[in-house]
Amino acid sequence: MTNSINQPHWLGEQHTMIREAVRRFAEKEIAPQSETLWEQEAFPYTLWRQACELGFTGLPYSERFGGGGGDWLSFVIVLEELARVDCAVANALMANSTVASLLSNYGTTEQKERFLRPILDGSQIGSIGLSEPDAGSDAANIGTRATFDGDRWIIDGAKTFISNSGTEIGGPTVIAAVTGTRPDGRKEISSFIVPQGVPGFSKGRKLRKIGWRASITHELFFERCAIPADHLLGERGAGLRQTLAQISTGRILIGALALGILQGSLDRSIAYMKERRAFGRAIAEFQGLQFKIADMATDAHAARLMLYDAAALKDAGSPFDAAASQAKLFASEHAMKAAHQAVQIHGGYGVMAEFAVARAFGDAKVLEIVEGTSEIQRMIIARTLLA
Repeated sequence: MTNSINQPHWLGEQHTMIREAVRRFAEKEIAPQSETLWEQEAFPYTLWRQACELGFTGLPYSERFGGGGGDWLSFVIVLEELARVDCAVANALMANSTVASLLSNYGTTEQKERFLRPILDGSQIGSIGLSEPDAGSDAANIGTRATFDGDRWIIDGAKTFISNSGTEIGGPTVIAAVTGTRPDGRKEISSFIVPQGVPGFSKGRKLRKIGWRASITHELFFERCAIPADHLLGERGAGLRQTLAQISTGRILIGALALGILQGSLDRSIAYMKERRAFGRAIAEFQGLQFKIADMATDAHAARLMLYDAAALKDAGSPFDAAASQAKLFASEHAMKAAHQAVQIHGGYGVMAEFAVARAFGDAKVLEIVEGTSEIQRMIIARTLLA
């Protein structure tokens, strides 16, 4: 695949080395398996373990609990490079990171030792249960309930669209549930850690998607599911605040996946245009196609600057919610645009499943939906501007 990346001049040597290491891994190990994983909708266990051994999964987390002690910008680069080759593999790391962040930020030392360490070293993989059949972006309207009963919590409800659920190495699922009513009449929402195998906790059907096909997604059900009192994550009633804070980080990471698709679409298009001939010459000589890749390259550069800035704000401890929404919005919508243009450039081959541009087309659409739709991002940005 062609390398057309326009990397910001201010990135340090360490970030460049990380990019090169991840790119070697992705092109050598992931690319040859990508089509098979897509066809079989199979979780890439071998690739997961290899990524863990290379330190990708725990990169931005504390070394005390098995993390790499790196920065979030480095992790953005990891996800970008993985998604450039296969977005489903990148999403497995991204979704696991969401759980790791919640445990890292709000867990007790005991919870971190028991639940965080295994998902950082890769022996387990975590999932987060927020979305429900009747509550997606409207997180405050969830219906799953948790009732305190002596020394335990009893959970009843259902979750859907849960990435990393139902894998053979499933670790903890962090869920949000209603635990009461606040003084203002709104729902009190708390976060809980639910280990695999707890009675009353079951997975429903495997959900089939147009993209991220190797990222396993299930419905989850809780029927009088009892967990110990010490599986409450953070303070009672703080679940919505915890979740929304993490979603902003998730938007940066989804943006990284989108940037990877955008860059991959550009690189594959350039390579194909140089190779493919029509009317007696390489199609790279056709000005109409040149305009397409010029736009894709410009969009990739702009998306990269926005994402890296949002990640740098997070690393600096500065407010980054609006920057994350802007980066996610721009990167995901332009990834969709680039994936569409890549299919057009490839012509008939662009709709054949054995071509990566066809698989990336479905992946790109998912990115406009998850971690808040494009419409939700625009609402957040506008609310910030009008505050």
